[in-house]
Parts: sequence; C-alpha cells; structure tokens
Amino acid sequence: MNHDMPSTAATTDVFSTHSVFGAPCWVSLTSRDVKTTEDFYGAVLGWQWRQVRLGDRFRIALADGAPVAGIAGVATMWQMAVAWTPYFAVRSADEAAARVQERGGTSAVGPISLPPGRAALLADRDGATFGIWEGELFTDWPTWRRAQPAFIRLHTRDAFDAAIFYGEVFDWASDKPGCCEVRYEGEEVVLRSGGQVVARIESGAAGSAPDPAIRPHWQVHFTVKDVTACARAAERHGGSVLSEAADEAVLRDNEGAQFTVTSRPGR
Repeated sequence: MNHDMPSTAATTDVFSTHSVFGAPCWVSLTSRDVKTTEDFYGAVLGWQWRQVRLGDRFRIALADGAPVAGIAGVATMWQMAVAWTPYFAVRSADEAAARVQERGGTSAVGPISLPPGRAALLADRDGATFGIWEGELFTDWPTWRRAQPAFIRLHTRDAFDAAIFYGEVFDWASDKPGCCEVRYEGEEVVLRSGGQVVARIESGAAGSAPDPAIRPHWQVHFTVKDVTACARAAERHGGSVLSEAADEAVLRDNEGAQFTVTSRPGR
C-alpha cells in the first residue's frame, strides 16, 4: 500500500482531502527494488527522487520539482504484487472502508494512521484494487493534476455497476458541495472533478458483452510529450511494450507493473 503519503505541514482545506473528496489524489507503486525502480522511471518518465521520513524503502517521485507519485519497496517484504494503485480522497477513511465492505468489497490493509492522515488499501466487488486517503496532500490538488498523472481508467466487467459501487462509496453525484460529477458517455462512465476528467470506467469489451478474460483493474496514465521515446526507453531499461500507438502506449516496467503513457490528457 502507499506508505509514501503526504507529509507536508499544510493545514488548509486546499491541501487536504476535504476539498477534493471522491477524486483520485495520489498514485503509488509497490516495488521489490527501489533502486532499479528509480533507474527505470527516471529513464522513461524523467522523474527525480526524494527520500521520505519512513526510511530507505520509500521514495517520492518528482516531475519538474512537483510530487507526482510514491514508490514503496515492500512488495517482497509484505508479499504484495508489484503494481500501480490509485488513491481516492475521502473525508473519513473509516467510513469509506466500511462502505466498501457493506457493498461487497474487501479490505486488504487498514484503515491505519499514517500521520498526517489515514489510509487503507481496498478492492471493489470485482477485485480491482484501489486505495483511500484521508488527510493532508503533498501539494495542492491542481498542481498535482498538472504535474504528470493524466487520469486513471477502470477496466471492469460492468461499467454501470462499478459506477454505482464507487459512487456510493465516494458520494459521487451527490448533493454535497465539491463532489465529483458522473456521466455516462457512450460506452464509458466519465468522472469529473472541478470540470476536469479525472477517471473513466469502461466495460471489458467495447460494443459487446464484457470480456471474461479481462481481470478488473485500475490503469494509471501519465502524460508525456513523446510516447515513442518512452516506449523505447522502457525496452532499453528492462521493461516491455504491451501496445503502442503514436499518442499512447501501454508499458510494463522492469518488475512487471503495468501503466500507460499518453499525449492525450483526459482521454
């Protein structure tokens, strides 16, 4: 799970999950070897690194000086899969985790206290893993959104059913001020926060019944200027290219974690 959570001293709502509740607010990668992970993402995405107070196993990734992601070298120690996980902002981690379990989801870790907040690692009722975070953020949410993460996409068996699950957990489309907006556009469910597209949910196979071969998962997308250059860098540094187009590529890092690079923010 994400033990690289925010450690700023900011106390205003602009820098907390109270202002952007229900929206993705962070992404984290579990790794077996922090050093090789640093080398890979430094080469592919140009990230720099900052150590955090939790110890040598943890790092913050910086893009042009702005925090964009957390890396936790605990996959082997905690017997966890190497994977990217999105974290959603919540006003109460305990309440959100309870809602997940009430609706058929599961809790893997937490909620636990990680000052200055609380976090949990959860799964929806189809098995897609995600995290929640209550508390202060590394930086204000608009800065994080502009830095490099483009958005996240849920590949699942039934987009409409998944939207109901997450909507009930995160108060999407509620009457609460600042909540996320949800619309069904074409064959996707589109989530917006402050007018920005922050997530999309799609069923397994477009134009047909959901594909039973697709394992439900959240896919993290990073905005880049040159998709081709990222793909070639991934191959040179021990990763692989699962699919590639001029404006988007699905990559695996040197340890097997899957992510997408795109030149089309919000798509």
